[in-house]
Amino acid sequence: MNLRNIKQQSIVDYLQQQGYSPQHIRGNAYWYCSPLRKEHTASFKVNTERNQWYDFATGEHGDIIDLVCILQHCSIAEAMKHLSSASNTSTVSFSTPATPSFSFGGTSIPTTSPAHHIELISVKPITHPKLLQYLAERGLKKSDIYEKKSDVFSFLWEISYKISDKTFFALGFANDAGGWELRNPYFKGCMAPKSISTIKGKDGERLQIFEGFMDFLSWRKLHPEIEADSIVLNSLALFPKVIPLVTSYTSIECFLDNDEAGRKAFDQLKRSCPRIIDGSVRYQAHKDLNEWLVAQSKLKEKQPLLSSTKRGIRR
Repeated sequence: MNLRNIKQQSIVDYLQQQGYSPQHIRGNAYWYCSPLRKEHTASFKVNTERNQWYDFATGEHGDIIDLVCILQHCSIAEAMKHLSSASNTSTVSFSTPATPSFSFGGTSIPTTSPAHHIELISVKPITHPKLLQYLAERGLKKSDIYEKKSDVFSFLWEISYKISDKTFFALGFANDAGGWELRNPYFKGCMAPKSISTIKGKDGERLQIFEGFMDFLSWRKLHPEIEADSIVLNSLALFPKVIPLVTSYTSIECFLDNDEAGRKAFDQLKRSCPRIIDGSVRYQAHKDLNEWLVAQSKLKEKQPLLSSTKRGIRR
């Protein structure tokens, strides 16, 4: 996909996939509570005719690539790659739940139409072979997980949902606000509302923080015996919500991505909580914990599990 086609992708549709809906619509102006920060009055405008956005509170503005760079904390090249992949979202037309299948010839949602609300159809245990295959490709093979007596599948569901007149399905991971993080091989999004996910363990003095739910599930597979509380950010944009929650814990370990955004977030949290441990050193040769797990799976040889000790290497 060339640059022109990428820039023509609808910002409104992208925001909807990320769990953001407009507060009001006036002609070709869609007004949102800014996805870049916390606010209660909509000051973030998307002009659907120009496919441009403007945050009136900060003065930031740009096209869809600029927005993805900020929301995903990534480079322009990474944003373009993300959008090129996302353009196939509607082509993974997970047809009706009665006969779910992958369709690689779906129809894109019109970029000039109003915001498309995601309608939840059903929530059920994961049975579809394509979703199980996707998990296996991410290092979360069902037979391996059961062999390790891990509880990974207790956190995941098969979600069927509708956008306009098209039905899709994906893996669903619940967040604290009643929304869902959605994943399939071609789609990464959210069914609003967007929020963090907290998982209570038996050890209320220890906390582990993960950037995404695939990292959290990877850790649960590796160490099913862990009883610490867990927080999954689901987006680094939600990181400020976590800061006031960590003060009551005596031991905190953070598993963020090994990139600039992850390092900045860790440094910010460490300033507020000096005792926090940087868990990313355990997979420092990889982007994130799940990527490490996938790499180990591909090696097809025994590797020592990541240490589950309470201490790690501090930055």
